[in-house]
Amino acid sequence: MLAENYTDVTIVSIAANGPDMSLSSDTGVAECMVIGRKLGRGEQSDGRAQFISLHRRPQSFAEANAVVDAILNSASKRRLEDGPYGGIPIFCGDTSSGEILDAPIADHANGWGVSRIADAATAQVAAALSAGQLWLPAETEGRNLPMTSLNQLGERGVDHQLLVSAAHRGPFIKGPPSPTATYPSLYNHDAKSERFMVCRPDSAMRVKPGMEARAGELWATASRAHLTMDFRFTSQPLAAAITEEQSIGGTAWPNVSFPDARFDYPFALWCNSTLGLLLFWWHSSRQQSGRGRMTLVDMESLPILDLRTLTDEQLTTAQAIFDEFCDKELQPAYLADADANRALLDRRIICGLLGFDDGVYQRVRRLAAKWCAEPSVHGGKGRPSGAQLII
Repeated sequence: MLAENYTDVTIVSIAANGPDMSLSSDTGVAECMVIGRKLGRGEQSDGRAQFISLHRRPQSFAEANAVVDAILNSASKRRLEDGPYGGIPIFCGDTSSGEILDAPIADHANGWGVSRIADAATAQVAAALSAGQLWLPAETEGRNLPMTSLNQLGERGVDHQLLVSAAHRGPFIKGPPSPTATYPSLYNHDAKSERFMVCRPDSAMRVKPGMEARAGELWATASRAHLTMDFRFTSQPLAAAITEEQSIGGTAWPNVSFPDARFDYPFALWCNSTLGLLLFWWHSSRQQSGRGRMTLVDMESLPILDLRTLTDEQLTTAQAIFDEFCDKELQPAYLADADANRALLDRRIICGLLGFDDGVYQRVRRLAAKWCAEPSVHGGKGRPSGAQLII
């Protein structure tokens, strides 16, 4: 509606945590304010908007007026597609109050993600990567990297309500995990048991009497690969997990099946690397501090490395890298920049799997620091003593 029927659209959000991330005083979640002018007869919209991300909610009418004046006096413009140079800064005197970035609003996957971002260069990297360009900060141009959407590579699992909900005639009853389960499931989140890329199913499904045929239909969607829907960056390390055996998903971990079982390994590696974390965050809803959420429909359009372009040799390399990381513990995502194993994972993917040089790897690691500094990633949670960027 906004893209087709309005012009002069401005969208204001706040890249902060706690009370400062809301424009109103009683919601407790991040909000945005949308300002626009309805098109008159014969007018056409360009399908774009001016996104303004403030560092905090103005503390007084005087500060709010000063921010507005700074925005109105900003004559230059920078677009999301212009490369990782950041937006136009908003200064009130010598104080930086935020950034302005022009972005499309017709494409949800590559426009609205600009909301509530402290460093617009991070958004520009994510947008370029989604479009098949690895364009990192401090580079004058990007390099091609084949990307696609998840639904072009494989199929996501079914809604958990179709599995266990009586209202949806779910054929299963969820029970405790069992090493001999016929229908194992990775259903819920448990940060303590999700520190490694290989996770054990946390539930065993039992078939309701008379529902055997339906249970068989749903079990046919089982796979080893799983993608999270509800990612707490402040406590959870994994965007994707692999189970040792075929399993179905649940409320937190819908499964993903690929036509080539070898894709499981680069899928898990990519999703848990800095670039994979960045795209999950970019594609997710960030209304709550330190948390990114997606629906099953959102999962289908998640930008991901096009695994179909990997050679047999690269697929073999990916499995070897995965085997190397099976027993390596990963820290919560908001510490990706200071996680030695995450840094090693980045090196293995950037240099070992994709064939880029060490300079690209180092810039990816500096990108990790930018991403971890985003308020919607760290959620205001303090960093452990001594947590510093690892390159």
